[in-house]
Amino acid sequence: MEPFGRLRSRTVVLPATDIDTDQIIPARYLTTTSRTGLGRHLFAGWRYTTDGAPQPGFALNRPEAAGCAILVAGRNFGCGSSREHAAWALYDYGIRVVISSEIADIFRSNALKNGLLPMVVDAGLHAWLLAHPGAELEVDLDACRLRLPDGRELPFTLESFARHCLLHGVDELGHLLAQTPAIEAFERQNGR
Repeated sequence: MEPFGRLRSRTVVLPATDIDTDQIIPARYLTTTSRTGLGRHLFAGWRYTTDGAPQPGFALNRPEAAGCAILVAGRNFGCGSSREHAAWALYDYGIRVVISSEIADIFRSNALKNGLLPMVVDAGLHAWLLAHPGAELEVDLDACRLRLPDGRELPFTLESFARHCLLHGVDELGHLLAQTPAIEAFERQNGR
């Protein structure tokens, strides 16, 4: 994972509510334990026709969506089964932030463990973001602030350990492994 500090990006909008993990990454692509390569299957049931051609009307297939790292989704994003592959697919595709008025708890946990920032915003801001695809936003994780196109800065909250891991580009295991020298010194000091 790459460290997450400050991100400036346009948004891509998927206004559907109750987007579940099977829609994010269909079960037929869960045959890998690798975090890479799943981006091409992200929203496969919506992005492609039955013969595999890109669905021209789908938001991620539009030219203006190229390079967007912020996904604004309808309410209750990431519901359904606990599928870590959903977070992997979004990250591999290039999405770094998912914004909604409601994000499923299990998806939120998986996202944070895999380099994605899930951000819940109030209904008014959510409605505005859904109505303005392509809005340029800035997410400052260090300051926990979201900057809107009109210059307003809105604070957001994030649990401190999850914030630390995102800022340093590590997952929980990576964080623990980085503590190895201190653990070994403690063991030497205490005769272990």
